Order: sequence, then structure tokens, then C-alpha cells
Amino acid sequence: MRSRGLVVLAGVVVLVLAVGVGAALVLPGRGGGGPGPEKVAADYFAAWRDGSFTRMEKLVAGAPANFADQHRALSRGLAVTSIDLRPGRLVHPRPRHAQQDFTVSRELSGRGTWSLRSVLRLGEVDGRWRVLWSPSTLYPGLKGMGSWRMREIDVPLLALTDRDGRALPEGGPLEPYVGELTDRLATDGDEAEAEDDASPWAIELQDGGGPAQRVKVFGDRTGRKIRTTLDRRVQAAAEKAVQDAPGEAAIVAMRPSTGEILAVADGLGGRGAFLGLYPPGSTFKLVTAAALLGDGMSAGSGADCPATVVTAQRTIRNHDGRSLGRASLRDAFAQSCNTTFARLAVERVKAAKLAASARAFGFEGPVTPGVPASRGRFPEPESGAELAEAAIGQGRVQASPLTMAMVAGAVADGTWRSPRMVATRLVRATGDPVRPSHAVPDAAALRSMMRAVVTEGTAAGAGLPSGTGGKTGTAEVGSGEPSHAWFVGYRGDLAFSVLVQGGGSGPKVAVPVAAAFLGQVR
Repeated sequence: MRSRGLVVLAGVVVLVLAVGVGAALVLPGRGGGGPGPEKVAADYFAAWRDGSFTRMEKLVAGAPANFADQHRALSRGLAVTSIDLRPGRLVHPRPRHAQQDFTVSRELSGRGTWSLRSVLRLGEVDGRWRVLWSPSTLYPGLKGMGSWRMREIDVPLLALTDRDGRALPEGGPLEPYVGELTDRLATDGDEAEAEDDASPWAIELQDGGGPAQRVKVFGDRTGRKIRTTLDRRVQAAAEKAVQDAPGEAAIVAMRPSTGEILAVADGLGGRGAFLGLYPPGSTFKLVTAAALLGDGMSAGSGADCPATVVTAQRTIRNHDGRSLGRASLRDAFAQSCNTTFARLAVERVKAAKLAASARAFGFEGPVTPGVPASRGRFPEPESGAELAEAAIGQGRVQASPLTMAMVAGAVADGTWRSPRMVATRLVRATGDPVRPSHAVPDAAALRSMMRAVVTEGTAAGAGLPSGTGGKTGTAEVGSGEPSHAWFVGYRGDLAFSVLVQGGGSGPKVAVPVAAAFLGQVR
């Protein structure tokens, strides 16, 4: 592959061509003193329009020392000549917090226009509204100081489309996945020589010390078309739900009957929906419940749910001190009783059986959707205390949003299938093996337990459409950091996982995001 860096213009003039700040406001500002969130957001965009990082920084709560440098790094690295900001609607996802989605379009020194969507988050700090800035405001999912550049590339003249042959949406969180998939489908036979003035160029981002990732390709790629499994309607609904989520979030949606991935809305950065690993919390109780059913229990079997239990010298507590007393396994699952599942794992299932159940749901095996993806991790517990933690998705258990969408899909269909973004033959063409499908025992019982979560359990009354089954999760991460909010589930031939990183409560945060998503795809 040949490459040459784009010459950076000496004086980058940043112009704002249009700023639409006349957005419809859902709720008035509720700050103590000073201007409300509407005015703060408008002032922030106005300062960005003028290229005044000093004014922008004054509106930010706890702005990092390199705030201005992060903006300049992007403009200089990509030779930005103008910028167009278009704010959308300002909403209040929870008390004392507001957010406003916006589209930013940058002209890149003769290489084209790069448009992307992001979110400006605001909150009350010491009684005054301030911008809650993070690098992801500049580029969705960015974690640290980004290094940006344009590179000339050799790519095949091909274009990826949605499942119906239509162009995929641009400027959103899907682009890094499309760029990577295009590269992996490239073969020598597809490449064509192009004149210098028609050569494709790519935006590459290196986030901190991580590897460089291609996030956008410019140039003529209208030759051979390859259909993906992505559904534009489902993708749009997932992106909107993630954009409105109270924090950095991701949704992965798939078709359980085929393994086809229908949508990837990733606000985590670094293709975190496939590559990121997080404790799955109580969503992992699906795996533990499957092990218990395989060991002879039924959904109606008796199960104790005290507020606290000590098992294998490990103290396990239920969220908010909840206690059901003597209940059924179905009820304990619906109310997400940590004490029930931790004790039954230690006293009945044992480590080897729980590890086997995890492997049956795709943990510790290769996952090959067509682009790189992390395998879910379930190190076999070495002690009873570790087993108690693992049974409720804590300790050393880790999963990506893709992993947990696979788990939900396997329950929904009764068969575990390898997820894929293109036809199976094309996945194999990338050099990845495709794992064979296999049946999931007791799937019908698991579905009844997931429906109970929605009708009478931790996800009840959250506006989920009829026919939805699911499992909530609030995954503790330690060190005083906020928990991750999870919800995984299915409705018909659609399975999904929702993760709000650091969002706190799964029932209070992730479930409403899922309800918003499903409400758009009904």
C-alpha cells in the first residue's frame, strides 16, 4: 500500500457557514443562577463558530489543559478550511442534565467534506449550567488526545450497501466498521490503478497510544457493490437511541434466525461495540440460568432470595437490599436476585458446568462478524468466591455489546449462530473461520424468564413494546467509578444489547434507551 501525508496548510481559517441554534426545547433550564442550558449551548456553538477556544473553555466544567490543543490537532492534521455546525434539539434526559445533538461538517483542503454527528452534554455544576466536555464531543467515542491525518490509499473500487442494495448512511458511528470491512474484503484482483488526482484518501485517527483506525474514505469507490446485512431503518433507530442516551452508549442488533447483524450504533469509540470488554453484570444471569436449567431445575423450582447471603466466604448483596424470601427461579431472575444465583452456582452448578454454559453462548471462542471482534472472557473460577462473582457477571467475566447480543439472540431462536455483517462466504474470504451453529437447551424456559423481567420484573413499566423479553444488568467496576448500565433482549426476530458506559442503573438508564430503540423499529 502506498501512502503519503497530506501537506498541512500553514494558516487554517475556520469558518462557520451555518449555525442553527433555533432548536425546539423540550424543557426549560432549571439551573440555580446564571443562564440556562439553552443559552450556554448557544454561546458554546457561537464561540466555536468564531474559533474562540478561550470562550469555549470558559463554558466547560473542568476543561482539560489541552482543550484547545485537541481542537487544533484535528484542524491541522486534516487541513480543515471551514466548518459548518448545525445544532439539533436540546433535551433533558434526566434532572440537572441536558444534551444537544449536532452535526459538524468540515471541508478538508480539496479532499471533500467530512460530516459527522455528535452530542454536546451539559449539566449543573455548583448551581450553574456548564458544558460537560470530553474528547467524544469532538469525535464520538474519542477517549484521549487524538492524532489525525489524511493518507492516500489503495483500495478496491467497491462500495458496501445495506441489505437492500442502498447506500449506507454517512457521518455516523457505523463508518469505522464500514471502512474496516471494506479493507478486509479487498483483494488484489479487485484493485485498479487510478490517476493521482482520483486516488482515494482516508482519514486516520490514532486515539492516544492505540492503533491507527480508518474512520472515513474519500474517492471513487463505485465499482463492485457488496451487500451487507445492515438494515437502514434499524440502524437509524439504534443511532437515534444512542445519540439520546445519557452517556456514551452502544447498541448492537442482530437477527437471531440467521446471525445477521442489522445495526451497530457505537458511541464508545475504537469500535468498542465489538472490541470493548466490560463486566456484563446481571445480564450474565442468562448464562447462569441456562446452567441451572441444564442441571435439572425448572423456571418454577423453589429458590431463596434473601437480601444478603454469604457463600464460599463471599458476601453477596441484592441491589437496594431487595429480598423476596422463598421464591421461584423465574421470580428470582425477574427481580435479578444476586443472592439466588451466586449461592446456587456455588452449591449446585460448580465451576466446570458454568464455564461450559458460557462457552455454549459464545464466550472464549472466536467471533468473526467480518471485522475484528473480541471474544467474551470467562476464565474458569479458581475458588468458590470467584464462582459466586462470576455467576452474576462480575469478577473476571467480560463481554462486549456484540457478545451479549449473541447471548440474547441464542435464547430468542434456540440456536447459537455466529454473527456476521456480510454473507458467510465473504466472512471466510477475509480469512476468518466461521463457528458452526448449535442448539441452546431450555431456550423456551429462558424466554419465559426474560418475558417476566419485562412484565413484572426489573424492566416492568419502562415502555418496552409487547412481546419483548430481556435482562437488565448493573455492572460494578470498582474504584468508586459508576456502574455500567446494561439491557439485553429480543422481540420477534430481533435481538439486541444496550450498554451505557458508566450509566449507573440498568433498569433506570439502559432499559429506557432500549425502549426508545424498539419504539422506532416496531
